[in-house]
Amino acid sequence: MCSLTLFPPPLPDGQTTLCESNNELLSGSNTQVCLNASPMSLHFPRESLKLHSRTESSKDAYYHTIKHDNAVIVQWISSFHSSLFPHLTLSSEDMIAEFSQVLNWSDCVVRAFAWHPHTDKFAVALLDESIKIYNPKSTTTPTLKHRLQRNVAAMQWKPLCASALAVACQNCVLVWHVDPCSLSARPSSSCAQVLSHPGHAPVTSIAWSPSGALLLSASPMDTSMMVWDVAAESCVPLQRVGGGGVTFLSWSPDGSHVLASTPSALFRVWETRMWTCERWPCLKGRCQSGCWSPDGSRLLFAVEGETVIYALTFAGGPQAAAVVADLSETTFHTEDGDLIVGGEIQSLAWDPRGERLAVLLKGDPQATNRPAIIAVFKTRTSPIFELLPCGFVQGEPGVEPRLMQFHPNFQHGALLTVCWSSGRITHVPFYFLTSAAPLVGLSGSPSRLHPLERPADFASQSLFTELLS
Repeated sequence: MCSLTLFPPPLPDGQTTLCESNNELLSGSNTQVCLNASPMSLHFPRESLKLHSRTESSKDAYYHTIKHDNAVIVQWISSFHSSLFPHLTLSSEDMIAEFSQVLNWSDCVVRAFAWHPHTDKFAVALLDESIKIYNPKSTTTPTLKHRLQRNVAAMQWKPLCASALAVACQNCVLVWHVDPCSLSARPSSSCAQVLSHPGHAPVTSIAWSPSGALLLSASPMDTSMMVWDVAAESCVPLQRVGGGGVTFLSWSPDGSHVLASTPSALFRVWETRMWTCERWPCLKGRCQSGCWSPDGSRLLFAVEGETVIYALTFAGGPQAAAVVADLSETTFHTEDGDLIVGGEIQSLAWDPRGERLAVLLKGDPQATNRPAIIAVFKTRTSPIFELLPCGFVQGEPGVEPRLMQFHPNFQHGALLTVCWSSGRITHVPFYFLTSAAPLVGLSGSPSRLHPLERPADFASQSLFTELLS
C-alpha cells in the first residue's frame, strides 16, 4: 500500500490552487486568483456577520432541558437501554461540532453548503444563523431566517424539485420552499415546514432519496433514523439497538442503500427495498465520513482515529472492507521548511462521474507545519476500481479548508467547491476527458490537452487497484 509520498509536494507560500489541466494541478499567486475569481466565488468576513447573543449557554440550556423534560428522559432510557455513551455529556453545539462533516464547525463562518442537484444555484448557511441562496441567473439573493433555524449542521436540496431545501437544525428539520421565480429577498418563515420528533435533536445529518420521495434525518441522541414523508409531515422511526444514536447519513445515488454512522465503533448499511440493515464494526472509532460511487455499488469510508480509506463493494452482495489508500503523515521538504501532511480524515467527497475523490485531512491546529489540507485522487470505477494521486488543493497563506462539495452537474470534468476558514468560498475546476463529454478549456472552448493516462501508466502508479489486491 502506497502513501502520500506519491503526491506532488504542496505549494509554496503565496501560491493557490487554480485548476487541473493536462492532468496536473495548476497554481497561481494570490493576485492572479483574485483577478481570475469566478463570479460565484464569495467572501463572508466574520466581522460582517451580526452574531446572536445568548443569555444562557448552550450547555446550561441543555442540562436545563434534561432536568425538566421528563419525556426526553424517558426517550433516552428507552433508546439507549440505560447504556452510557460519552457523547451524551456534550452540549448540543458541542455534539454538532463533534459529528459534523465541517472541520472546526463551532468557529466556522460557513457552517453548511449545498449545490442544487440540477442547476447552478447553491445555498450557504452562515455563522449568524442565516441561509443565503445564490443563483448566477438571478439578481436576487434570498436570505432565509427562522426562529428555529439554529446551529445548522447540514443542508440538502430536494432532487427533481426546484424549490425545496432541507435544513438540519438544533431542534428540528426545516424544509424551505423558495420559489425560484420570486423576487423576494426575504421569504417569510411561513415558507418553511417544521419537522420534529420527541428526542430527535440535535439533528446532525439529513439525506433525500434520489427520487425526492423520502427524507432521512439523524441525531446522535436518538437510536432511530427518521424516515420523513415531508408532504404529510409524518415520520417512521427505523431503530436498531446499539451504537448510541445516528450521526451521519449518505444515500447511494442509485437509491438502493443508505449509510448510517453511529457515535460508536460501528455503522450500518440499510437496503431500501425492505429496509433491513447490515451492521459493520470498526476497529478503532466511529465511521467519520463516507461517499458512494456513481452507480451505488461501492462505498468509501473513513474511521475516526485511523489514517486509511476503506471500500465496501455491494455488487453481488457486500464483501469484507478493503483498505484502498493510506494517508499516514508524510513529510515534504519545501522552500518554506518541512511540511507534514496526512493523518486523520474529516470528510470524503466523490465527484458524480466517479473520477475525482477529494479527502479533507484534519491536520493539527496546534502545529503550523501540520495544516488541514485537501488531497485529491484520480479514480476509476470501471472495469476495475483504481486510485491515482492527483495533488493537493490549497488556499491563501494561513487559510485552511473547512468544507468541500463537488458540483453535481459540471459538464467539463469535476468542480470542487471549497469553503475556507477565512469565510471565502472558491470553486476549483478539474478539466479532464471523459467518455460522456469533451474536454473544455479554461475559456470554455475545447482545448488541446493531453488525454488521460494510458491504462498501463495508470496501473503502474495506482495507489490501489483491484487487479493487484
